[in-house]
Amino acid sequence: MSALPYRLGCPVWACDAWRGTLFEERAPRRAFLGQYSRAFATVEGNSTFYGLPSLATAERWAAESHDGFEFCLKFPRTVSHEGRLEHPPDETRAFVDVLRLLADADRLGPSFLQLPPTFDASRFDELTRYLERLPADLPFAVEVRHPDWFDEGRNERAYERLLGDLGLDRVTFDSRALYSAPPTDDFEAASQSRKPLVPLRHTVTGRHPFVRFVGRNDVTSLNRWIDEWADVVAGWIGAGLRPYVFTHAPNDEFAPAFARAFHTALQTRIPTLPDLPPWPGEVEARRPVQRSLF
Repeated sequence: MSALPYRLGCPVWACDAWRGTLFEERAPRRAFLGQYSRAFATVEGNSTFYGLPSLATAERWAAESHDGFEFCLKFPRTVSHEGRLEHPPDETRAFVDVLRLLADADRLGPSFLQLPPTFDASRFDELTRYLERLPADLPFAVEVRHPDWFDEGRNERAYERLLGDLGLDRVTFDSRALYSAPPTDDFEAASQSRKPLVPLRHTVTGRHPFVRFVGRNDVTSLNRWIDEWADVVAGWIGAGLRPYVFTHAPNDEFAPAFARAFHTALQTRIPTLPDLPPWPGEVEARRPVQRSLF
């Protein structure tokens, strides 16, 4: 899995609905991370947006995940949203301590700073100061949502130049498929009420393009967007980059199937690309049942 030229994962690693498919039928929750990391090489750590794990918890994550696995953790909201990058530096230091532990265990991918939709270009200097203080030896990516950063002019050029100068990646958030039709269930309705629809960018500012690809619960309806992104990601890989792709479904139950469909499409562009590892739940289902004599 670590030999793949890109990283593919879901927004979470723990979903009860994956029992019997991604997970073994009777897998306890404590086994979820280990089984998830046998199937996928990375995961978005969105839980760190709401609260930091203890160092002991992060150490357990590293121990329970398989070799070659990488966590891509989201910056805490106390830094990005509540503190708006002006919060006392203790918050960032505590986050970096977690990242260092994962990096030392060879379990760290790019951590991403998601800025709120109200964070506009008038705060460019604050963003610059904050990003310049981040450790240069750790991988980071930045996601913006205010229209200022998509102006195809001075603001966007300055933002991309800043990321490029610091070796940081620009997060691409693509929710076009989510908004391509009215919702078909409560999960899609909730996602359309929460998630933004921002202009699409394929801009590369670092070595690890970072894509958050939001679809729908019917994975078969996503072929148009999957094909488009397979072309883009294949081009990045051909250029020597190492992309990260995270497939989001309104209902997390369908995120693994979405990821597998994307990988299958990418294989048609890169025939030498290996198959993804089998899912533990599917391996279990293929095992012969030992019959009792009585």
